[in-house]
Amino acid sequence: MRSAILFLFLFTSLLTVAQTRSRNPYRKSGLLSDSLRSIIQQLGIDSSFDVGEDGKAKVSIVVIDLSQKRPLLGEVNGAAFIYPASVCKMYVAMEVLKQVSAGKYPLNRSYQVPEHNAVDTSREIAFDPRPLLRAGDTVTINYLLDLMITRSDNSAANCLIDIAGRKNINKTMQENNWQGSEVTRKFLKRNKEDAGYDTIRPTVTNGLHAADFMYKVATNQLVNPWVSQQMKALLGRQLDKSKLAAGLPASVMFYHKSGWWSYYTHDVGLVDDGKLRYVIAVFTPLPEAEVLPTLKNLSARVYRLMRSLHK
Repeated sequence: MRSAILFLFLFTSLLTVAQTRSRNPYRKSGLLSDSLRSIIQQLGIDSSFDVGEDGKAKVSIVVIDLSQKRPLLGEVNGAAFIYPASVCKMYVAMEVLKQVSAGKYPLNRSYQVPEHNAVDTSREIAFDPRPLLRAGDTVTINYLLDLMITRSDNSAANCLIDIAGRKNINKTMQENNWQGSEVTRKFLKRNKEDAGYDTIRPTVTNGLHAADFMYKVATNQLVNPWVSQQMKALLGRQLDKSKLAAGLPASVMFYHKSGWWSYYTHDVGLVDDGKLRYVIAVFTPLPEAEVLPTLKNLSARVYRLMRSLHK
C-alpha cells in the first residue's frame, strides 16, 4: 500500500513539473537579463520616452537562448505592453495559416481587394517591384501573406485581417497564453473601420509574447509543424534589413518581422548562424529615423554576447 502511495505521489509530482514546463518552457537567466540591461544602459536607451497621447514607455528587450536543453530567457521590461505597429502582422499570418492547415480554404484561393482595404500610397520597401494593391485586384491568399510579411504591406494586412477574422486571431492568441496581446485594429483610419472596431482600444502586445511566438516558430510548435514552417519561410524572406538585421553578420540567417509607426520602432526574430540560435524581441518607443543606428549597435552587441556565452 505504501509503495502504491509513494508511486502515485512521484507520478503526480513529475506530471506537475512536466505541465509547468509545457506552460513555461524557459529558465529565467539573471546573467542574461543583467547583460541585456547593461547593453541598453550603455546605448543610452534605458529611460522613459514620451509617446504622445500614449504617455511614456520604455525600451523592451527579450532574448531566448535556444542552445540549452531548456531554453534560457533574459529580459528587460519584457512584460510591458506596447503598440506593436507592423509586428502584429505575424499574428495575423499565424491565424490565416492555421485556417489553411485546417482545410478552411487553400493558399491559392483567389481574393478580390475591397476598396476600403486598399490604403497604401507607396511601397514600404521602395526597391520591391511588386505593384501596390488596388481596389478590385484579384490575388491569392498566398500572395497577400507574402506581401504582408516580406514588404509589410498594409493593404494586404487589411485583407488578411478580414479573411482570418479578428475574433479568430485573438482566440488563437489566447490559446497560446498571450493574454493581453490582441489584434484590434486594421491599418486604416478609425472612420473607415467596421462597426464596433471604430472605438476599440489600439492593438497591443509585449516582448515576452512576441518572443514566445518566435520560439514556437523555431521549434515547430506554432499551431503545428506545417504552420510553423510556412511562417518561418515567410519571415526568412523579410525585405526590411534596416533594424536588427543591420547589426548581424551577412552569413547569419534572420527570420523576423519588423515594424514602425510614429514614436515606435520594433523588430522580432530568430537568429541562426548554423551554430548559435536565439530569439530576440526588441520594442522601442523611439522614431525610426532616430533609433536605427542604435538598433544596429544593439543587435551587434547581443550577437557578440550570445557568442561569448557559448565559447
